Amino acid sequence: MRLRLIRHATLSLEYSGRKLLVDPMLDDVEARGAIENSPNPRRNPLVALPLSAAEVVEDVDAVLVTHTHSDHWDVTAVELIRKNLTLFGQPEDEDKFRQQGCTNVQPIRTSQTWAGIEIVRTGGQHGKGEIAKEMAPVSGFVLSAAGEPTLYVAGDTIWCEEVRSVLERYKPNVIVVNAGAAQFLEGDPITMTADDVIQVCKAAPKARVIAVHMEAINHCLLSRADLAFQLDAARVEKQVSIPDDGEWVELNR
Repeated sequence: MRLRLIRHATLSLEYSGRKLLVDPMLDDVEARGAIENSPNPRRNPLVALPLSAAEVVEDVDAVLVTHTHSDHWDVTAVELIRKNLTLFGQPEDEDKFRQQGCTNVQPIRTSQTWAGIEIVRTGGQHGKGEIAKEMAPVSGFVLSAAGEPTLYVAGDTIWCEEVRSVLERYKPNVIVVNAGAAQFLEGDPITMTADDVIQVCKAAPKARVIAVHMEAINHCLLSRADLAFQLDAARVEKQVSIPDDGEWVELNR
């Protein structure tokens, strides 16, 4: 298994002989406006892709989308990804995918097996209280296959009972968390803070944690350096990888 952070939450995943693209955000730098009602009002994405969008989608066998907010599924992704490519997502997004011309949409209600890979849908909380209700629905996914580490892509969620339950039930070897502490001008963060990432580490001390979702969208306020500092203070820094855009992470069972 190999995983490459493209940018933000976009991952290129080589798993069980297949190449999956997770949460493709492929717009050019500053192609769209700032997230409304949020701090740091700069145009998004804040940074360019580390390779061309055409290279990102090359030779992809399937796409996995946790939810269709524009920082996980954008206009350029819709334009460039082949319409007949296998597309996994949550049932709530099926109609949107089909309206965009995607012809091989595979909504995952509970679980599905594809090419020897079992994909289980998981829940989460995209914030707290009313903000979480407005941001819903979102999903995470657990992937498992013979000879491969069990991978948990948590998606846009804070540390919550749903995440704890996934860690206890599936005992993933690798956990991808969306950090960045994304926040609006009012309310609490809607993605993981450093404290949330630390909670994940403590709940799954044998797992490799990969923190992404930072420094690419204007309302993500937690930087890689700040996260690394707080992980070091909590003495869990050796458990966590914080890849740069374009960086590969090698993962074994």
